[in-house]
Amino acid sequence: MALAFAIAATSRLSLVPFYLPPPHPGPSRGRLHAATSPFPRLRPRRCGCGAVVRCAKRTGKRRYPSEKKRLDRRHKELLRQAAPVEGSQGRESGYWRLSKLAVPACDDPGKDFIGISPPLLQAIAKAIKFPVGSNVTCAEYKFGTKVASMLPEEAFTVIRKSFDARKVLKEPQFIYTVDVDVKKLLDTEPRAWDFIARLEPKLGAVEYMAEEKLADDLISMLNINNKGSDDVLGIRDTQNGSTCPQQQKPRVAVIGSGPSGLFASFVLAELGAEVTLLERGQPVEQRGRDIGALAVRRILQLESNFCFGEGGAGTWSDGKLVTRIGRNTDGVQAVRIFLPYLNLFLVMKTFVHFGAPPNILVDGKPHLGTDKLVPLLRNFRHHLRELGVTIRFNARVDDLIVQDGQVKGVLVSDSELRPGSVSQKLSFDAVVLAIGHSARDTYCMLWRHNVDISPKSFAVGLRIEHPQELINNIQYSELAAEVQKGRGRIPVADYKIVKSVGETDSENELDIPEQSRSCYSFCMCPGGQVVLTSTNPSELCINGMSFSRRASKWANSALVVTVSSHDFKPFQSHGPLAGVEFQREFERRAAMMGGGNFVVPAQCVTDFISNRLSVTTLPPSSYRLGVRPSKLHELFPPYITEALQQSIIMIDREMPGFVSSKALLHGVETRTSSPLQILRHGETYESTSLRGLYPIGEGAGYAGGILSAAVDGMYCGFALAKQLSLFHGDVESFLGKAQKQTGFVKY
Repeated sequence: MALAFAIAATSRLSLVPFYLPPPHPGPSRGRLHAATSPFPRLRPRRCGCGAVVRCAKRTGKRRYPSEKKRLDRRHKELLRQAAPVEGSQGRESGYWRLSKLAVPACDDPGKDFIGISPPLLQAIAKAIKFPVGSNVTCAEYKFGTKVASMLPEEAFTVIRKSFDARKVLKEPQFIYTVDVDVKKLLDTEPRAWDFIARLEPKLGAVEYMAEEKLADDLISMLNINNKGSDDVLGIRDTQNGSTCPQQQKPRVAVIGSGPSGLFASFVLAELGAEVTLLERGQPVEQRGRDIGALAVRRILQLESNFCFGEGGAGTWSDGKLVTRIGRNTDGVQAVRIFLPYLNLFLVMKTFVHFGAPPNILVDGKPHLGTDKLVPLLRNFRHHLRELGVTIRFNARVDDLIVQDGQVKGVLVSDSELRPGSVSQKLSFDAVVLAIGHSARDTYCMLWRHNVDISPKSFAVGLRIEHPQELINNIQYSELAAEVQKGRGRIPVADYKIVKSVGETDSENELDIPEQSRSCYSFCMCPGGQVVLTSTNPSELCINGMSFSRRASKWANSALVVTVSSHDFKPFQSHGPLAGVEFQREFERRAAMMGGGNFVVPAQCVTDFISNRLSVTTLPPSSYRLGVRPSKLHELFPPYITEALQQSIIMIDREMPGFVSSKALLHGVETRTSSPLQILRHGETYESTSLRGLYPIGEGAGYAGGILSAAVDGMYCGFALAKQLSLFHGDVESFLGKAQKQTGFVKY
């Protein structure tokens, strides 16, 4: 190649750009490879001569060993710098965080206990190498019995608790993260100073944090309980941010009462805006009755169902509080936390303030369940009204009032009335668009206004259901009897699967092949049920939900395959809404397969992977509106079907018994996340094409779940308040750094 470049230079010839072939043959269509394949997807890089060189980008576990060592050294150095000098007086205060403390499941009080138990004290004693006194034998020190009794329980706080039942372990364990309050420890047990003085930070196991008092939740941070008067609003930390009193409050409309809309409304109202919250659906009380009518009498209310209504689509789901914008570990739940995760902590603590159980702050996989979300939303609504927020239900926004490229208001109609009813014009200074991913009529309205919208990757597939007892046995073996339908010491078993599907779409080797497509489990609902999430009688889509105890006898999860704009080409006439039409196509097919009346097409897993329909009597299903034996292997294009089939086979190798005559596939799962993204400016959250419009949350393509949507709404509230001169200061220094959101979620 060097010779070719030399010849070209001397002869003044221009070389045609080319791609260097990969060092391994591309995988054939439909063939799968592990997600940890040594051959990562190659990305093109251009060199000065015009050639395109495809270089591998290694991240995570695939980093080069030298880079891993360099990062480890850097992290260790940062940990040492954060901790006071060994033996200094600075170590007499602050907190040490001890991670990866393992307690055997047979010794732990159980999943619902979040206090300090004697077995946990033994694990702490071993971890901190508490010095052995003259009256403690070596055996007692080894097993932590007498040493544990010397440690004061009040000096320790459980920050995180998770359950680990991996087969590589000798026995299942509860894994703890614990904070040590140095002052309390030394006051009660002065002999611990020998340990504290010599304690060394260790990456991922021992970390030091300076003593720091932070607001417990967003309500405390905004200081709503300490207002001096109605016209003076203040935040105590004037260095990071402050509010500015306004004689005439700016008027803001928030469209949608999902997590992002609720938190945006709360922040804006507290900072002095006059907020009107417009929700097309019903409050949770009436929404629950409408969902009951759907499940019993097959009556679908178009504006009050599993997708539309107070709380958004996540209300009647599993209520998971997991997110990709930060770990559900030290930074997310801790009472004393690192600044980058402050935003998540504020949201979690705010949920607790409104009625969520406190254990969500500790649980490694926190979830609420529908039965806990309903009263939480009711309390949130009452609080917003106390702040002066006007909440209008059955208020569907049909159009935006736009003048000179800026939103001046909205057209609102009563969603309970017939189409064509007279709309009401409402004027506002700003409009926060916090719709969900099923508001397809709003997407069309935005396209008519030439709002900048781009198609976004999401995932489609099927929902698989097993008897929960089967999943318990696969995951826990002999410990499965301890589950007791969610009431035992051991959590109900779940699973999380991610596979990578290899394929080559290109016949021309000069083109870059699309070498991988993710297939993964989504919204796994242990002890749950399959529910209907259609918003149109002619379309059929499903999801999973569960209550807080997860006591159902079924376990279900979506198995979905990623799709992108390349897959939407048959629908390119719909412009940026091609992904929406892609969803509709398969929802219509599923409705036809089911035969109508919201009956779901279903197929045994064994038949699906064999491309046949031999079983006409299906195993029991939790779906209450009925299932019909169908050829689900003919529902999707071959690239999706083959990916699902091969992934199921791979899952069965890791979880023997997953492919079973008792396992049933339901169709179809299409609304894993928004199929588009409404473009906005990163700092102001304002639309790039329409001034005064602020798209946020899952429907706008910037979140993927309850927690991330709430965080997005909170940040938008502060950003908009700053533009309206209601808030001064740096938002990120006040809340922590906003994490980049793609709206593409795997959980």
